[in-house]
Amino acid sequence: MHEEPASIGKSIVINGELSGSEDLTIEGRVDGKIELRDHVLTVGSNGKIKAQISAKAIVVLGHVTGNLNATEKVDVKETGSVEGDIVAPRVAIADGSHFRGSIDMQKKDQPTTDRALGGFKAESKTPKPETHKPEPQKPEPSPVNGEFIRV
Repeated sequence: MHEEPASIGKSIVINGELSGSEDLTIEGRVDGKIELRDHVLTVGSNGKIKAQISAKAIVVLGHVTGNLNATEKVDVKETGSVEGDIVAPRVAIADGSHFRGSIDMQKKDQPTTDRALGGFKAESKTPKPETHKPEPQKPEPSPVNGEFIRV
């Protein structure tokens, strides 16, 4: 048995918080906050969203202004537009779509406190010079038979 996803038509305008426990397609306008923790949100090609969005997966065919947080995936299609930050383990941005913001692709099992350089640890391969010990002076090359040699 396949359930039809809930739908908000293109003439519908919602101001405030929107939450639910089923998949949702929005063709209208929503301003505020959208929370579908364990479900898929699809912003249709007529959808205009100004909201903070949290869902299992987010598919954008319309326009979204606000931050997107998905536990599985964010997919911005060719006709989609996102202005805001995306946090999801998987992100797809189609050729021809519009995106302005940042992307954080933290995995679920990765700690969120280790965010140096977007989840990568910065490590230096060169040893740090010790400041309290002067390095021994190397002798300058000297000419032997008109040629310089290094010892």
